[in-house]
Amino acid sequence: MAINEVQGVIARSKGAPVELVPILVPDPGAGEALVRVQACGVCHTDLHYREGAINDDFPFLLGHEAAGIVEKIGDGVSNVVPGDFVILAWRAPCGQCRSCVRGRPWYCFSSRNAEQKMTLADGSPVSPALGIGAFCDLTLVDALQAVKVDPAASPLAAGLIGCGIMAGLGAAINTGGVSRGDSVAVIGCGGVGNAAVAGAQLAGANIIIAVDIDDRKLDWAKGFGATTSVNSTQTDPVAAIRELTGGNGVNVAIEAVGNPTTYEQAFYARDHAGTVVLVGVPDPTMKIELPLIEVFGRGGSLKSSWYGDCLPTRDFPMLIDLYLQGRLNLDGFVSERITIDDVEAAFERMGRGEVLRSVVVM
Repeated sequence: MAINEVQGVIARSKGAPVELVPILVPDPGAGEALVRVQACGVCHTDLHYREGAINDDFPFLLGHEAAGIVEKIGDGVSNVVPGDFVILAWRAPCGQCRSCVRGRPWYCFSSRNAEQKMTLADGSPVSPALGIGAFCDLTLVDALQAVKVDPAASPLAAGLIGCGIMAGLGAAINTGGVSRGDSVAVIGCGGVGNAAVAGAQLAGANIIIAVDIDDRKLDWAKGFGATTSVNSTQTDPVAAIRELTGGNGVNVAIEAVGNPTTYEQAFYARDHAGTVVLVGVPDPTMKIELPLIEVFGRGGSLKSSWYGDCLPTRDFPMLIDLYLQGRLNLDGFVSERITIDDVEAAFERMGRGEVLRSVVVM
């Protein structure tokens, strides 16, 4: 079996700057696909990997928000063929676990990944971020992770659906069940939060309130459909949200930060029997304390959204169609195009809140 040598971005140890090194990528085996990456977004999850906040299986081959072209397929693959334009998904339902058997594949407990390992030049294996590893010219995935979409779409925009856009938009539509005439608050307006704003607009929400501490992010949110904004450094966001909804609170409050303070704000900013959706990823050490009588008395739902509760084979093509129809502004999330050797600097710009998404163009 042939081995392909390409360049890839790895995190070698906790907190160390990323490195661009040779990566050895095997040709696909049974059920696998080799994908030539065209573009890959720089997601906060990649930074979590570099910082050791996911696990300690260093070195990591970073990058997972990607689109590209199928180059080769292994035996038994029927969902894609060489030449197909695909978005890479980090959920590929197995079809056999207890969740898939119950008809809920978006909660699959045994998502599929490539069986073969990509390695460093010395043969030591790398751990691909979210089972993808797409800061690399070629990457090896389970073929079911490669979701075919309309090739008319820009790879820069399409790749973002593979993680952040799907997480935020799905938090609003799939998890939160936002519907026509609803009122929605989105707390935290980075890439995921603004995708939730866009999702709420697509679903027909009447009031969409963006909340953040950065006026620049609030301006971005208005561009994606927020009807009003609240800078929570200048006013109490719960009081502001209630004032903007006739004293009632919102039907759906989406927390896209992953912090106990902002989660509590979302909890108290919702209407009676409203829904809270947590899509921001918290630090494992974080805890929250709420009066149990308030949990009981307010009713409604407290939900967590994992990957926007999506089914990639259903949702990715649909979102690309909306993009091509001009109804979903994916291009607006692309703050800058960068090269593969600029990932470390992109992490710094991300930390300063200067970008929604830096996108590596191969």
